[in-house]
Amino acid sequence: MRAIPDLSAAQWQKSSYSGGQQGDACVEVAYGIADFVPVRDSKEPLAASLLFTSTAWDVFVTSVKRDTDFTV
Repeated sequence: MRAIPDLSAAQWQKSSYSGGQQGDACVEVAYGIADFVPVRDSKEPLAASLLFTSTAWDVFVTSVKRDTDFTV
C-alpha cells in the first residue's frame, strides 16, 4: 500500500480545456508528486483530490486525446 502524499505544497495547474462562462468550471492537476497525479475541482480547492497513479493518468490522457475507450 502506498502512502498518501502531502499535497499542501502542490503546484496546481488549470486545464486549458476547462471552460464555463466565467472560466470557473475547471479541473486542476498537480505534477511532480511521486507516484501520483492529483486532480481536483478548482471551485473546491480544499475538498478531497483524486489520486491517479502515473500509469493510469498516462492511459487516461492518451485515450482522451484519441477519443477512445480506455482500460487500465
